[in-house]
Amino acid sequence: MRVDLNADVGEGMPDEQLLPFVTSVNVACGFHAGDPSTMDQIAVAALARSVHVGAHPGYADRQNFGRVAVEMGADAIEDMVLYQVAALDGIVRSRGGALSHVKPHGALYHRAGEFPDVARAIAEGVRRFHSGLILLGAAGSMLLDAGRDAGLSVAAEAFADRRYLPDGTLVPRKRSDALLTDPEEAAAQAVSLVRDHVAVATDGSRLSIVPDSICLHGDTPGAAAIARRVAERLREEGVRLAPLESRGAGRRAGSSVAISVTG
Repeated sequence: MRVDLNADVGEGMPDEQLLPFVTSVNVACGFHAGDPSTMDQIAVAALARSVHVGAHPGYADRQNFGRVAVEMGADAIEDMVLYQVAALDGIVRSRGGALSHVKPHGALYHRAGEFPDVARAIAEGVRRFHSGLILLGAAGSMLLDAGRDAGLSVAAEAFADRRYLPDGTLVPRKRSDALLTDPEEAAAQAVSLVRDHVAVATDGSRLSIVPDSICLHGDTPGAAAIARRVAERLREEGVRLAPLESRGAGRRAGSSVAISVTG
């Protein structure tokens, strides 16, 4: 097995603490968080470590950190995604790199799993920019279907530092038990997802999840310690850390598992 350990960055968190443990990053593109200078600084730091860079587009809602849905038409969402991806790519290319993937942020990410028009708009925005980019979405999400329909490589994502409800959705952040903040507990869930394709829900039931990607959040308390322990445990299980690779239009990113540290 191969693993891409990636982190959401550029959102006001101590990103330098995460870079040693990851093989790719998802960079906020200035709408829900970040700005051109931050995007450039992260691109330089990531590329210096041979860390792959991806775009993390979100709603233009800094007040709510992009975690509240914004009512927009499909065409507007498509253009919004294209704009953010293109902006980051320009910065990355100016530093000698190129984007590898796109992962929507926050409410945009979750609505893409609920509303087909949102999923199609995101996928089309990515495709219009470059069909060689990998599109990351929740395992089982209609965003992945939309990506395949658009001719993109896709990667399915699950979560190590978030608890699951019995229906397979995440425990809402407003609940006190939404996060897994103990590094050992988060690492154990990551290993279970990668090795056994299982996450244990809040009621003790076992959820069957087959991920290409496992997500950790950069704004989780102690995120760097969690990232370190997740990487260590996965290596102990014989998993090789390596970034995702696109393997042709319309195909999944491969058998690799992506681990994402997101904010």
